[in-house]
Amino acid sequence: MKRILEKLETLDRRIIFIFIFLSIAIPLLLPVNMDFSVTPPVRSFYDAIESIPPGSKVLVSCDYDPGSMPELFPMNVAAFYHLLSRDLKVITIQLWPTGTLLAERAMSEVLKDLPVKEYGVDWVNLGFKEGREVVMVSLGTSIPKTFPNDMHGTKIEDIPIMEGVNTFDDIAMLVNISGGLPGTREWVQQVVLRYHVKLGSGCTAVVAPEFYPYLQSGQLVGLLGGMKGAAEYEKLIKRPGTARRGMDAQSVSHIVVFLFILIGNIAYFSVKGVKKRLKV
Repeated sequence: MKRILEKLETLDRRIIFIFIFLSIAIPLLLPVNMDFSVTPPVRSFYDAIESIPPGSKVLVSCDYDPGSMPELFPMNVAAFYHLLSRDLKVITIQLWPTGTLLAERAMSEVLKDLPVKEYGVDWVNLGFKEGREVVMVSLGTSIPKTFPNDMHGTKIEDIPIMEGVNTFDDIAMLVNISGGLPGTREWVQQVVLRYHVKLGSGCTAVVAPEFYPYLQSGQLVGLLGGMKGAAEYEKLIKRPGTARRGMDAQSVSHIVVFLFILIGNIAYFSVKGVKKRLKV
């Protein structure tokens, strides 16, 4: 027993690294779908979309970059899927130049499951527009004048989904996938307070606590915070994705780290106790 404890105490750290690697890789490749509870902010986000009548139009602003993609891309995919699966019309824009390709990629993932959805009829990408808060305010005056063409250069008046869409009064809800500035805070300050639009936000975990006051004040109707929020949302829409696999990997790796810490402490104090008795 003493020899086993001594070996554990001097265990090669490379073995620990291998276990950590396997604890992350295996759940990513073979999802276990560990169960977890859904928090109220995520439930509110889901309920807000569920309450929108089919056929209504929802504006989705994808404001993030590849740096925050691990947290935000899964919720972007989930939001597009949830909206289109409920027969809601998706109008997406981007205030970050990097958001355009990410929004297109997210939609391409969704269309694998919903191939009947048609561009220009069920969804449209109006692309990127520089201007930050100026663009937000301009949308409240005239969406067609702010975005006269979609990302492919097609005129707004030639796109069926844009018929009757002039201002925020014609939008049932605004969804912002936010990686920073401009993002959720600016949408609240410039749009929600002026035009009283329903706003749901998906953001990185590090900034989510800053937006909880907006939830309490009713300026946000729901909030997805980080990978955990995205995983909860995937659970609600019954479409497991990369967020749930990521949470599986994170949970299993935390358990492995905890076990190594526990075993290391047991080995250390046991060997220390044996040596102390031998000296006596």
